[in-house]
Amino acid sequence: MWDAGLSRAGPGLLLKDILDQDAPDVLAARDHILSNAPDVLLLNGFDTDFDGITIKAFADILDAGYAYTFSTVGNSGVPSTFDLDRDGRLGEPEDAWAFGDFRGDGGMAVLSKRPIQYDAIHTLTAMRWLDLPRSRLPLSYFIPDEAAVHPLSSHGHWIVPIDWSGAQIDLLAFKAATPVFDGPEDRNGLRNADEIALWRHYLDGALLIKPTAPFVIAGNANLDPIDGEGLHGEIVALLNHPAVQDPKPASSHGGRIANPEHSSNPRLDTVDWRDPEPGNLRVDYVLPSVDLRVVDAGISWASNSGNAVFSHGLVWVDIAPLP
Repeated sequence: MWDAGLSRAGPGLLLKDILDQDAPDVLAARDHILSNAPDVLLLNGFDTDFDGITIKAFADILDAGYAYTFSTVGNSGVPSTFDLDRDGRLGEPEDAWAFGDFRGDGGMAVLSKRPIQYDAIHTLTAMRWLDLPRSRLPLSYFIPDEAAVHPLSSHGHWIVPIDWSGAQIDLLAFKAATPVFDGPEDRNGLRNADEIALWRHYLDGALLIKPTAPFVIAGNANLDPIDGEGLHGEIVALLNHPAVQDPKPASSHGGRIANPEHSSNPRLDTVDWRDPEPGNLRVDYVLPSVDLRVVDAGISWASNSGNAVFSHGLVWVDIAPLP
């Protein structure tokens, strides 16, 4: 998975840049993906549309056999009609159900060389925050009308079945809210933790839909197990879930950009943010189920040059063929 940061200031602008094939970041992202050549790739930070046109256009310029794509708009940029940040002004990006200038802003998309079982896709994006088992929704902050309809997902939670040489593997895709930019109520931190917790509840059979196949959880959790802001225990709980294995993808680049004040192993860091705070953290994850055999794993960093700057590394895990 890769949070490529391919986002623009308005709807349709990324599609235009893809079709024009002259934007440095689009071209650099294309080259980096081609150099890694994953069979299946979850892109985060990718502007999406209702019909999946943008990701299909990107697959076309990749021209590398990504015959199957999936995307849809999430909750970013969707107007809430409420003053969620309590600043006395309505209709701002901060008042959307997840921060965004427009629907699909900085969303999620899947590229796959293997068949996606479209009829079996489940999206949990509309799930209410209140409906999550042991929800952390801060009822002291939200008024009842807000709490009654507030979605959990900031971008989305998807279960995407993929045909893997006649067998099925489910891609559990997500991108969680950042756990900062709020107040003492910690609504973003609590939402971030619950977005991660959703997968733990899913694996435990606590949701209406239950696991039916081997899986890979992939996404930007926006949470490091030790360093930075957020409720670290939630990502630790997912990493230690008995149904999940953590291959701990690493890179020498992470070691070179280490923050001396951080406690985590810097080789595992997946994002290079402003120093010293928040600094470099492990926030991007690819977590196969324990019934899959991991051959290798790593983090591939794109070369930042000119106007193409990528904060996140591409996290990859190589899985052995299914028996």
